[in-house]
Amino acid sequence: MTERTDLVPGAPCPPFDMPLDQGGRVSLESLRGRPFVLYFYPKDDTSGCTREAIAFSERRPAFDALGVPVIGVSRDSLEKHRRFREKHGLEVALASDETGAVTEAFGVWVEKSMYGRRYMGIERATFLVDAEGRIHRVWRKVKVPGHAEAVLAAARELVEGKPEAGA
Repeated sequence: MTERTDLVPGAPCPPFDMPLDQGGRVSLESLRGRPFVLYFYPKDDTSGCTREAIAFSERRPAFDALGVPVIGVSRDSLEKHRRFREKHGLEVALASDETGAVTEAFGVWVEKSMYGRRYMGIERATFLVDAEGRIHRVWRKVKVPGHAEAVLAAARELVEGKPEAGA
């Protein structure tokens, strides 16, 4: 699978339906009518993924105040998500895409390379979706420092029509 180039602002969000680590499911239909954030990350309990999940968790009250749910997505199992949440006190929802259907639909299941070895994995990427189910903003090949803040500023701009103070 390669990166999808059609998931641009204004494009319809691909349909999805995944189990959540704290019970229940999350789907495009269940979120319709409100904006939301889906952030894709490679693996639970690795350094970059942990920093990203903590950064989004620390900003959860601000996202909640905007009415914008934040859902982290990886191909890890629900049990791995639960352990990850407990170990780091995470406050964001974690969805499991064990089949890979959602990561493929969003074009984030890509060939990667590390130390000369090629393998398939999740590209760190974030999608801000509007209340009508259309892509509002896309961040690809995310670098963790400052990312959660940038997503929050974009969510605030989407909801309130103005940038976050200091953003």
